[in-house]
Amino acid sequence: MRRPLEGIRVTDFCWVWAGPAGTELLTYLGAEVIRVESQDHLCGTRRRPPKRGAPPPDINCSTAYNCLNLGKRSVTINLLQPQGLELAKRLIAVSDVVTDNYAGGMMERFGLGYRELKTVKPDIIQISMSGWGAYGPERDYRAYDPVFAGLSGFFEMTGYPDCPPGKVGSFGRCDLSCGNAFTLCILAALIHRAKTGQGQFVDVSQWEVMNCNMGDAYVDYFMNQRSPTRQGNRDELLAPHNCYRCQGEDKWVSIAIGNDEEWQAFCQALGKPEWIGDTRFSSTEGRRQHQQELDSLITEWTVSRTNYEVTEALQRVGVAAFPSLSREELPHDPHLTERGAFVDVVHPEAGSNTCVAPPWRFSSLPADVTNHAPLLGEANEYVFLELLGMPVEEFAVMVGEGVIY
Repeated sequence: MRRPLEGIRVTDFCWVWAGPAGTELLTYLGAEVIRVESQDHLCGTRRRPPKRGAPPPDINCSTAYNCLNLGKRSVTINLLQPQGLELAKRLIAVSDVVTDNYAGGMMERFGLGYRELKTVKPDIIQISMSGWGAYGPERDYRAYDPVFAGLSGFFEMTGYPDCPPGKVGSFGRCDLSCGNAFTLCILAALIHRAKTGQGQFVDVSQWEVMNCNMGDAYVDYFMNQRSPTRQGNRDELLAPHNCYRCQGEDKWVSIAIGNDEEWQAFCQALGKPEWIGDTRFSSTEGRRQHQQELDSLITEWTVSRTNYEVTEALQRVGVAAFPSLSREELPHDPHLTERGAFVDVVHPEAGSNTCVAPPWRFSSLPADVTNHAPLLGEANEYVFLELLGMPVEEFAVMVGEGVIY
């Protein structure tokens, strides 16, 4: 069966985290994504250690790179040489989409701006994702993932009331959100071209993507002049709403009660029917006002049970609860295992790695991991000799002169 994007080719100048995460989703859908890389300026993820203090891995064995670039091809072109620039344009001429996530204006400085690319292929779609967008006084600013969490207000809202702003997850969480938005824009532009025959330039700002993820907080401020405050695991409306300690070392369960009916079912499941008539807890507002005391009472019950025992007891009566799983536990969760949420991918140099599979299931179309991440320059011969029809002699000269390298 044909994959949804089979026949679509992407010349991909993305690097590091956000852009590669977005173009990887296209490979799951069947697009041919060709990463343009460089020996002199390696993608930061190719040498990213698996953990702090570890030595940099071999350029083909990075866990980060190999999980962000599944199914792609890799070519090496020296864009600083005029011949390299022309070679990139030849590849773009047989592509549908050109992507990058450099700082604003970088592709223009390379000589690969949209105005130039339209002369190469009139219906080309170019999508650039930068920190601040393609225009504006700060377009040349550089940034990594934590900057956008700070700029958008995520840090300000994350943490406990008596503590400084907290970190939002580990490195790359905001980048991955931006990668999803990047993919959405590519698909929208492809649909537009299919209907009209017209390509276009799409300008994506990572700061503004993260602002969209904070939409409700902004609207509350614009309409009601209320600014959200840090409140740990608690919620503005729901109570109880927290992560509770369970039996075992560092084992926790998240519990959220949405209304009075769920509260009553919760009390029955805990064997505490007297809580239903307790005036402190009989309404959501009362439970919110007495959260400290309520959390202590709930912990007395959860701490003597495993997090899965708590989950099963509460889910049985319609209360939202689930263990707070570690990275080590997630791949062994029976539900995720049955759905194939993780897949083992064999890499020729890095060996077998467990990667996250696409989060979707099409009833009549395949859309999954197709291949391991590429070795650096692995597709040079295929792309230049077969796809572009370059004579072997020309290829050898370009390799010798460091244009293809």
